[in-house]
Amino acid sequence: MSSTAIPTTTKAWAVEGKDGFESLKLKNEVPIPALSENEVLVKIHAASLNYRDLAITKGMYPLGLKSGVVPCSDGAGEVIAVGSKVVTLFNQGHIAGSLDKQTSVTGLGGSLDGTLRQYGTFNEAGLVDMPPSLNWQEAFTLSCAALTPWNALYGLKPLAPGDVVLAQGTAAGATVIATTSSSAKAEILKKLGADHVINYKDTPEWGEKAASLTPKNAGVNHVLEVGGPATMAQSLKAVKIDGVISIIGVLGGFSKEQVGFMDVLMNLCTVRGLLVGSRAQFEDMNRAIEANGIKPVVDEKVFSLEQAKEAYQYMFAQKHFGKLTIKIE
Repeated sequence: MSSTAIPTTTKAWAVEGKDGFESLKLKNEVPIPALSENEVLVKIHAASLNYRDLAITKGMYPLGLKSGVVPCSDGAGEVIAVGSKVVTLFNQGHIAGSLDKQTSVTGLGGSLDGTLRQYGTFNEAGLVDMPPSLNWQEAFTLSCAALTPWNALYGLKPLAPGDVVLAQGTAAGATVIATTSSSAKAEILKKLGADHVINYKDTPEWGEKAASLTPKNAGVNHVLEVGGPATMAQSLKAVKIDGVISIIGVLGGFSKEQVGFMDVLMNLCTVRGLLVGSRAQFEDMNRAIEANGIKPVVDEKVFSLEQAKEAYQYMFAQKHFGKLTIKIE
């Protein structure tokens, strides 16, 4: 049972306008609405950023967006008066199965107020029990950065022993080929368990290089595609016949030169767009985290709630390695 007093107001950030990080406004006394049926009040202990949060402040996010929304989907906290430790579900309505038009517009920090605040009300179905082995800063990483690749690897064509995964960044499990633009990050990736690391600045044709690292040069079974149009051509060169490319981001920006229908057909692969994952997948993933003693990678720098703008700048400058922490007290 939590001993925390029930508050009536909360500090919270809001996105007002499309002027970049200057659109972020800190509100010191936002009224906390009365709880309706099936809602709970959560004391948020830590939140984090995704590139989506940066895009929202610049008016570049293509999906549903509430005016004056409290940003951020990732958070870990405690249900007041109950004491349960929980992690937020990105799409609050995505409980199991596939997304539909209704559940695809229930994203925290976009269509619904997110986690960049001291306290928040959430539907109980939109919260997942926090893995006991993780602390607040480790647990908030799960909402998006962990659940999205879990869905990519197990949601359509489950990862099998001996499969090869190409991750544009970091990944875990199977045989992992990771890409990066930094020699320093390459060394860290190797220490974290990547079997092969390709510096895409040194090796522009990194797709062919990745394929050459697989048994019989057959190509990789799963590609976690985060670059978008700027990197898709290389992903197609890397993927195996009947492999899966999961599009989970557009960090490389948009390009006039994009791969088309025939590029996919000629490579005989599946290209799948996805938006994080369901609560059922989250619970499956958490069981795997506990069973295997997995610890998420968190950047060493920690920001306070009042320093949220600095956190946005830090992430925009790509100074982070692993998830970025905003500690909320």
